[in-house]
Amino acid sequence: MGRLPDKIAALTEGKPYHMDDIGMSGSTVITYDDMVLKIEKYSENIAETVQMMEWLAEKIPVPQIICHEITDGKSYLLMSRIKGKMACEANYLARPEEMVSLLAEGLKMLWAVDVSDCPRERSLDKELAEARYRVENNLVNLENAEPDTFGENGFESPAKLLKWLEENKPAYEPVLSHGDFCLPNVFFEDGKVSGFIDLGDAGIADKWRDISLCWRSLKHNFDGTFGGRAYPDFNPDILYEKLGIACDEDKLRYYILLDELF
Repeated sequence: MGRLPDKIAALTEGKPYHMDDIGMSGSTVITYDDMVLKIEKYSENIAETVQMMEWLAEKIPVPQIICHEITDGKSYLLMSRIKGKMACEANYLARPEEMVSLLAEGLKMLWAVDVSDCPRERSLDKELAEARYRVENNLVNLENAEPDTFGENGFESPAKLLKWLEENKPAYEPVLSHGDFCLPNVFFEDGKVSGFIDLGDAGIADKWRDISLCWRSLKHNFDGTFGGRAYPDFNPDILYEKLGIACDEDKLRYYILLDELF
């Protein structure tokens, strides 16, 4: 992992660790017994994320910032380690009713936070502006897209998808959003939500952004796309039952399609 900044090195020296390769962020994540070190190229988004984590610290269970250093254009963020296990652990996948109930509890926990002084808003206009930048700079990874998003039965290109998204913006329902509410980013312990990780896209956003990504994550963790093992007879639509809401098919599709550009 190379030489660490002095303050980070002093806090981690001699501690056993392992490299964590779960996720798709491209960051280097080093896990210690009680801490996690995330190393990535520094950007304005990282500064906003640190600000959000500090704001969230007393509101919901998130990693506590121990030390943050910026050296040679890299961010070294040392955080406390969330207790518990990821929602995608096999023992939770084997008990889907319990697992989805806890995920719904996690979403409601986020929505209950007062966002009147939240330091970051990820409005749909901002998301679309970022999507446009990614499309115009050929940063969209088509290999990670859903099978029917592009091609014969889908959109001709990311540019065509972006145009459709810009012309079909849904009504906005702002809440505190995790931004990437997928199973590996939600932890459980003792039958409760014990914490949330990977808060790089957290902020005020439409509630269906998190619902949609959670629904898609459930679908693919249970159909074997992630993890390699399929769990038959699971319907991700039970998420709506646990949330006590009806499915908004248009918003579900919209936010899954928007995420295809990120």
